Amino acid sequence: MADAHLSVTSLAYAESFLGEDEVISTARARGHELGCTPIGPGGGATLRLLATILSARAIVELGTGAGVSGLWLLSGMRPDGVLTTVDTEPEHQRAARLAFTEAGIAGTRYRLINGAAGEVLPRLTDGAYDLVFIDADKTGYLDYLEQAIRLLRPGGVVAFDNALWHDRVADPGSRDADTIALRELGKLVRDDARLVPALLPVGDGLLVAATR
Repeated sequence: MADAHLSVTSLAYAESFLGEDEVISTARARGHELGCTPIGPGGGATLRLLATILSARAIVELGTGAGVSGLWLLSGMRPDGVLTTVDTEPEHQRAARLAFTEAGIAGTRYRLINGAAGEVLPRLTDGAYDLVFIDADKTGYLDYLEQAIRLLRPGGVVAFDNALWHDRVADPGSRDADTIALRELGKLVRDDARLVPALLPVGDGLLVAATR
């Protein structure tokens, strides 16, 4: 039987399979205005699915952006779940807070931490989180992987956005720093005996792995 390959049309259809409500669409527009490209609808729906499957009570997000991914995550979490989201840009977090307010999400369900991930993550509690979602500086992904594994409970999930990086990761000729870092990340996650990984071709690529 011949291998099946998804066409660009099928990938676009899958990406738009689930629509976004007005709050997410508005937050997405704000993100583009601020220059922080949000995760696509397909990736967002996948995050919501993961949060639901995990019955997530505690999630860490690196890269708040304008709140698009946070809205997807919060919609999949338990009603008492708390999202901890980290970003270096106060303007991004102001936009995210506005989006969460527009969605009617109580302030007790999220905490916005302004700071660098490398400084914030070591202060978070070992084994206390169900999901860690990372959409931050790509050259930091390798460091964030070890921190995420430390933070996750057994069976928890780490997810990295932009794992295909605009088709550059699959292109051996692409040798910029971000692409090299993402390529190395994929190899480390794939070969780590502590993890059960998959690379999902949604949006710009979502690398996910569950801890054993």
